Amino acid sequence: MRGFLASSIGVTCAAALALPLTLPTTSHAAPTVAQDVLPGSTQSLPLTNLTATRAAGAPQEQGLPQRDVRPFSLVGVVWDDPNVELDGHVQVRTRTTGTTTWSAWQDVESHNDDAPDPDTPERTSGHVRGSTAPLWVGDSDGVEVRVKAETTRAAPQGEGAVLPEGLRLELVDPGDEPSQGAPADGPRGAALTAESAAASAVNAELAPLGATAIPALTKKSTEDELIEARGGEPDATKVRPYVGARPRIVTRKGWGANEKLRERDFVYTKTVKAAFVHHSASGNNYRCSQAPSVIRSIYRYHVKSSGWRDVGYNFLVDKCGTIYEGRAGGVARPVMGAHTLGFNTNSMGIAVLGTFGRSNPPKAALNAIAKLTAWKLGLYGANPRGTTYLKSGGGNLYRKGKNVRLHVISGHRDGFATECPGRRLYNKLGKARTSSARLQGR
Repeated sequence: MRGFLASSIGVTCAAALALPLTLPTTSHAAPTVAQDVLPGSTQSLPLTNLTATRAAGAPQEQGLPQRDVRPFSLVGVVWDDPNVELDGHVQVRTRTTGTTTWSAWQDVESHNDDAPDPDTPERTSGHVRGSTAPLWVGDSDGVEVRVKAETTRAAPQGEGAVLPEGLRLELVDPGDEPSQGAPADGPRGAALTAESAAASAVNAELAPLGATAIPALTKKSTEDELIEARGGEPDATKVRPYVGARPRIVTRKGWGANEKLRERDFVYTKTVKAAFVHHSASGNNYRCSQAPSVIRSIYRYHVKSSGWRDVGYNFLVDKCGTIYEGRAGGVARPVMGAHTLGFNTNSMGIAVLGTFGRSNPPKAALNAIAKLTAWKLGLYGANPRGTTYLKSGGGNLYRKGKNVRLHVISGHRDGFATECPGRRLYNKLGKARTSSARLQGR
């Protein structure tokens, strides 16, 4: 446990270099889109005007008519400029693979406010695009999409509402789940690749190298480890830290992360003062057994389609309450995410898989949020029932540089003008704060 208090970069590099690695010698997948030989694929299809001519003052509308495509399970729309919003309605219809059955039109959340902070290397890399939230549709091989601009949006020369430039439909296939013992980025039966080893090594003090899950600890064992990490003697002290029992966490290897997709290095902040709760806005039509596939799809969408360095969230939680490691760098460390535009420094992001504007969040997911925050915030001395100050990196609610007072457990909408994490999940955060504090022993 001492490792998470040490230099994160030093520990990561030393652990990775000390590992006996067997690198893959052959590719295990045929080339997919854009010569991509990695598991899974992304089809990127440019949208076109749905009408040959547009009446003066009419809103712009783009899309694609029904068409056959290679199998996919998640959809989203991206555009060239990440600083331009898509003010409009995005809807898709999909056809279940191997059938003639088309779904009804489904709404795609057009405002995706999870993003790297302004002026950070991740944001200014030149790779970041504007993007909608992703929508999980299940195994499909046909698609139709329509995107219509809002009529209230001002447009030049009175031409009516317009859409961002470079609209493309992204169709994501998460790929098959790797077999036990095989990394997602290497052939079956191979030892850990350098990328997989590095992602696992940063959790090496919590679980064996290559583990698919970090095991749960009792509250006393968690307290003892934290006392020892702070230089104390667990059996000699009578003052116990306020920290919740470490919950079981499925690692990136456990959900099948392809470590060759992300950027290789890890980025850290100084501490973790707050947790922002999100919903993925990807819909509720998934089984818990499909959660790893949903996460692999979101990961690929964030990296390949949105242009981020890794999946944006630090943790993800499914409807059954299973907790998953998100952005690589170590679950106990202060890894910088791309979850709350303007407030990614000294915070962590937790996304519940689903959409909770009109649907109630499952009790199991709320319990998982409480357990996870009681542990992770406790490592950094944060009180889940308290408030803290974070300096804004710039957003649509707070100017850059402003010190903002926030709940230690906040909803995404507390730091950015957005519907996330959905009204019904947001309304449950008070209970989550109370439960988390109680689990810390407060």
